[in-house]
Amino acid sequence: MATLSLKNIQKIYPHSGGQKKPKKKTGEPEKKSNLQITDQGVIAVQSFNLEIADKEFIVLVGPSGCGKSTTLRMVAGLEEISAGELYIDGNLVNDVEPKNRDIAMVFQSYALYPHMTVYENMAFPLKLHKMPKDEIDRRVKEAAAILDITQYLDRKPKALSGGQRQRVAIGRAIVREPKVLLMDEPLSNLDAKLRNQMRAEIIKLRQKINTTFIYVTHDQTEAMTLGDRIVIMKDGFIQQIGTPQEVFDHPANLFVAGFIGMPQMNFFSAKLLAEDGRYAVSVGGCKVALSEEKQKNLAAHKAASQEITLGVRPSHMVLSKQAGNTLTATVEVSELMGSEVHFHANADGKDIVVIVPTMDANGQRIDSFHHGDALNLTFSGNVCHVFGQDGRNLEF
Repeated sequence: MATLSLKNIQKIYPHSGGQKKPKKKTGEPEKKSNLQITDQGVIAVQSFNLEIADKEFIVLVGPSGCGKSTTLRMVAGLEEISAGELYIDGNLVNDVEPKNRDIAMVFQSYALYPHMTVYENMAFPLKLHKMPKDEIDRRVKEAAAILDITQYLDRKPKALSGGQRQRVAIGRAIVREPKVLLMDEPLSNLDAKLRNQMRAEIIKLRQKINTTFIYVTHDQTEAMTLGDRIVIMKDGFIQQIGTPQEVFDHPANLFVAGFIGMPQMNFFSAKLLAEDGRYAVSVGGCKVALSEEKQKNLAAHKAASQEITLGVRPSHMVLSKQAGNTLTATVEVSELMGSEVHFHANADGKDIVVIVPTMDANGQRIDSFHHGDALNLTFSGNVCHVFGQDGRNLEF
């Protein structure tokens, strides 16, 4: 159980061989591979600020190379913090050894000792701390019961499945009863079905042990289902912090909008119209008045008429039986998913996805569509996401 405070955390990897990279202009960092490069080196994590409450489950999510694992390793003490301050329970721990931070970490590769049994693997960190044998036995058996691996305590890792090995790795971490439990993409080596089962197991585990979780993943489904709050990262910068519902309903920018949600949000080149104090969006001959909440948000930021990127999620697009004030799309691929159909189509020059139920509200089966067929699409003003030319959400 612990609170954490990360203040202006930065990680810089020095240039190899001590050579400085030339800059385009004096005082202006070069941009390469989407990461900033300065005289000091490559900036992998930049200005990371986050307050984590006691027992909170925080998920760091983003594409490969965004800095999420580096941030986790700095919290663990496995990477040196180049700048900024890390506090655990109000104590500055920048220079505290990993073993003295009261933190446990679960790695992607399990990192189990192959010559030891499950029991011995789980007991090993407690033996290092010279804990009494009866206390070691109690903690190992208690953790094994929580993770439902009691029957495997006498086996060696090679005799276990991937999911069972991951449970052992988690068990080895929780027997220490750490203040903070760090998990670095622990499910990425599992198949899809097992990954779903282990997600549920982690949720159950969180309810049984009193600790603060920091979880790293590139899978936005894991982030949405596990986290109390999600930290979305890109190129070393935090893009948005919020609850899963907040980042889904109110993405701060185009990157967050496209990253959170599956299938990803549809984007259109459109216009924001400000007419007589009211806002509407216009795209492909379709004009839609925005909801009252969006009207207030845009008015509060004094948004003017302008070219925008309009975002609408696939499940928020609706088929219309009649043309007229609709967005016309041409079907390219139709995927039947049982209770719904995913149409991959082209609308106003953009590739989009439309998700519609196979039956309407009256139980009537919706007519099938094939390659080349036209769809008339509508959407309501409360599901529109309005992004400016710089990619920011104009509502916030």
